[in-house]
Amino acid sequence: MREWRWVRRVTADPEDGMSTAEYAVGTVAACAFAAVLYQVVTGDSVVAGLGALVSRALATLA
Repeated sequence: MREWRWVRRVTADPEDGMSTAEYAVGTVAACAFAAVLYQVVTGDSVVAGLGALVSRALATLA
């Protein structure tokens, strides 16, 4: 009978997990972060820098 008190105590916590509003805020924040990261990675300076890095790496192999 003692273990049932433990189960009841663990499952009775109203703050367990995230609510729907917290999921919505988390999803919006993740999408905003992904959009910023996409803009940074597809920017001209990043593409040019990666191209130069690949060119130097290939030049050292030749």
